[in-house]
Amino acid sequence: MTQIPIGRALIRRALISVYDKTGLEDLASGLHAAGVEITSTGSTAARISAAGVPVTKVEELTGFPECLDGRVKTLHPAVHAGLLADTANPEHEAQLAQLGIEPFQLVVSNLYPFEATVASGASPQECVEQIDIGGPAMVRAAAKNHGSVTAITDPSRYADVLAALAEGGFTLDQRRHLAAEAFAHTAAYDLAVASWFAASYAPDEISRDVGWPEVAGALWRRADVLRYGENPHQRAALYKDLSTERAGLTQSGQPSGIAAAELLHGKPMSYNNYVDADAARRATYDFTEPCVAIIKHSNPCGIAIGTDLADAHAKANACDPASAFGGVIAANGPVTAALARQIAEVFTEVVIAPGFDAEALDILSKSKNVRLLKCRAGLGGDDPPQTPPGLGGTFPPGPPAPPSGGNSPGDPSARPAGGNLLAAMEWRPVSGGILLQSVDRVREPGDDPANWELKAGPAATAAQLEDLAFAWKACRSVKSNAILLASGGASVGVGMGQVNRVDSSRLAVLRAGDRAAGSVAASDAYFPFADGFEILAQAGVAAVVEPGGSIRDHLTVTAAQDAGVALYFTGVRHFYH
Repeated sequence: MTQIPIGRALIRRALISVYDKTGLEDLASGLHAAGVEITSTGSTAARISAAGVPVTKVEELTGFPECLDGRVKTLHPAVHAGLLADTANPEHEAQLAQLGIEPFQLVVSNLYPFEATVASGASPQECVEQIDIGGPAMVRAAAKNHGSVTAITDPSRYADVLAALAEGGFTLDQRRHLAAEAFAHTAAYDLAVASWFAASYAPDEISRDVGWPEVAGALWRRADVLRYGENPHQRAALYKDLSTERAGLTQSGQPSGIAAAELLHGKPMSYNNYVDADAARRATYDFTEPCVAIIKHSNPCGIAIGTDLADAHAKANACDPASAFGGVIAANGPVTAALARQIAEVFTEVVIAPGFDAEALDILSKSKNVRLLKCRAGLGGDDPPQTPPGLGGTFPPGPPAPPSGGNSPGDPSARPAGGNLLAAMEWRPVSGGILLQSVDRVREPGDDPANWELKAGPAATAAQLEDLAFAWKACRSVKSNAILLASGGASVGVGMGQVNRVDSSRLAVLRAGDRAAGSVAASDAYFPFADGFEILAQAGVAAVVEPGGSIRDHLTVTAAQDAGVALYFTGVRHFYH
């Protein structure tokens, strides 16, 4: 085995073949000025030549024309021998000389936009045509042979290339790092292609029936190293999913989710900060009305809607002021000065919002301990359609719709090229595997109060029905078993995370105190017995909404009828574990 040279690798010849031609002219001009001989393909060569830079077309090098509509350009020994030759190996050098082939020291290539083509809804045939073959082959060859060749796949690296030219080439450490980037680039590309085939283009029978592809994958990029994990003895880091970023699936090209939030002020986020911030965002961004949630250990200790965000915060804080201390607050609209002044009165770990008014930012920034996160989305601003990790914008969330025109579900022409992106996906690691599911949104028919079924008691008043609708939506953000008492568009008592619904009911009533009388309640799942419901009724709760579905529902219905409490069934459950 030959030794990889430790020093810099002088760049004498470069092979350039790019789809994204950002910065191409400046790169080519800089290479030429440094005496580098440039070989290029097709439209890339044309752009370089149009910039007045000498360039050798690849067909001149190979003696073989580009053919098959450009499918075959660089797949030739005259190219790949020049990429894969280990110039530290005398035998390789001798073979190159015998074959009359000169080695390359630099490859610049980015690939056909497969993910973006799929995401655009293009036809299957168009998507297949955007599967790059020659590009990944060149990139992988150069990355493998990083002892002799530098691989560049990102136009943002062009400035590094020009800087390296002035230094006599890239160092071995630099070439190793760029090789790692190159392999990550091709891995993400191959993952997107494989996922699209499994999910949309060539699904197996199970995928055709229920929408879950045979294979799924993930590729993540490290975004931050955290001080520690959930506990000080645990290590932790934040990684971002590359699939939606590469496919351009986010609104206005902006990343979404708490991982993409911008820290405007304060200390770096901790692992627990991220967990609670995500829970807070989940709670508030469900609502179209101005909404504020205060989160502790992933559960709301207060959540409310109001005439404005300051009003919503005041009501949310009143639910459980003791627990609000040291909490994480999310608002679903820009933080105003009025809201900021209220938040500043209570020690708060993190504030998440789509934006902060200048005065609000100034008020909150006076505390060095609070972290201010700007997180995209706003009133009613759920994320745009997302895909599970690594699926490259192709993942169907459920059984495919019956095709029109008599085609079978397995016929690629009957399935949208981009898959169905109408539902977001979430995943959870388990030992030895991963669970995928569509994200639980409060958008089922049973989530609409107009579709609720009154099972017992008098019909709720208009005001009570508004509170029931709020409580039902807010309850989704409470860990199961969940009971949420509400009044006036605000939680007044929350029972969360208990191993039985009786204890959750007791806890909610205990926290509400006198406010339980006349309030309404939501339960994220049915009452298996009447005892949990009876605790609410005895506390003076006037109306209850729950999914129903227990084999003992008649016991709860009878208890509600006897207590004169309005009882509504939704027919939909919202467990949250």
